Amino acid sequence: MTLDDARDDFSRLHRIFTFHLGVAVGLSWMTALYAACYAPWVRNIRALLDPTSLDRVESTLSFLFVMPAVLTMAWITVYFGREVMRRSQTLSNLALEFAAAAAVAFGVFYLSIDRAVAALYIGL
Repeated sequence: MTLDDARDDFSRLHRIFTFHLGVAVGLSWMTALYAACYAPWVRNIRALLDPTSLDRVESTLSFLFVMPAVLTMAWITVYFGREVMRRSQTLSNLALEFAAAAAVAFGVFYLSIDRAVAALYIGL
């Protein structure tokens, strides 16, 4: 079986989702690492982003790298948990289920890029 051949809809959707999630993970890590080169390494980067909200303390390390790490764990789980995902279908339509997963993954990807860009604006 080649990469383009799929035995069923689940295999095809899973392969497409895994590939695109992998691309998102790579872009997320590249953006976070690029921002880490220019961001100020402080104990509380939240105070630099929004001086009025002093309630939460978050270091630059956790601010930049938590979301890419979450995406990486999700990608590894999706890649190695293929058969578990196949057996634990929750929605009636496979396309709808993968669309919901893609929406959640895109949300985490967006937060990762948004945090990296915010740290870049502080550093520049």
